[in-house]
Amino acid sequence: MVIAVIQASSQSGKNKLIFEAVKSAAKGHTVINFGRTENDSKSSYIQVSAAVGLLLASGSADFVVTGCSSGQGMMLACNNMPTVLCGYIPTPMDAYLFAQINNGNAVSLPLGEEYTYAGERNLRDTLDKLFSEPFGQGYPKSEVERKMQDTSMLKKIRKQSQVSFTQLFDTLDESIAENVLDMTDVTDYVIKNGRNEQVKAWLKERLKNR
Repeated sequence: MVIAVIQASSQSGKNKLIFEAVKSAAKGHTVINFGRTENDSKSSYIQVSAAVGLLLASGSADFVVTGCSSGQGMMLACNNMPTVLCGYIPTPMDAYLFAQINNGNAVSLPLGEEYTYAGERNLRDTLDKLFSEPFGQGYPKSEVERKMQDTSMLKKIRKQSQVSFTQLFDTLDESIAENVLDMTDVTDYVIKNGRNEQVKAWLKERLKNR
């Protein structure tokens, strides 16, 4: 599994911590850091959510770990993106239940409020629990079949209710779209590694016609 790390610029100081914690928790997986760091252009949680959508819709990443000050805004913004099913994981138990029951492809961490040493410990414990077992096994074990059926139905409804990522991106405010297209680390990686040829071709055209 390819796991992307990218969070809002408001929490750029915690990017290294998130990246190192994900690498430690997700052993055996490929973890790629897309920032945002102090050296990157500033990106709000809404702009980053569009980059999350691009990474997942293109097949460049299988899973994304993201976040913002509260974690809630990023989760809500990501869930507006086609192909993204993002959970809010403030605690290890929330992380475990999201992975086992909801089996999504992105998580948002709260990185701002009351963030002390205990916050760093909680973040590491949360990511350890998130990747502690293969996703989508269901929980509790006595309700596995029903839980997995519900998750499958949820994903089906979301897919039926949404347009494609490229259709949505082409309607976004220019301040959002241009910010994402300026993320050359993201766009270069998508063009080189994306598995969705349609999205890759669309991205190349968008970049050429800027």
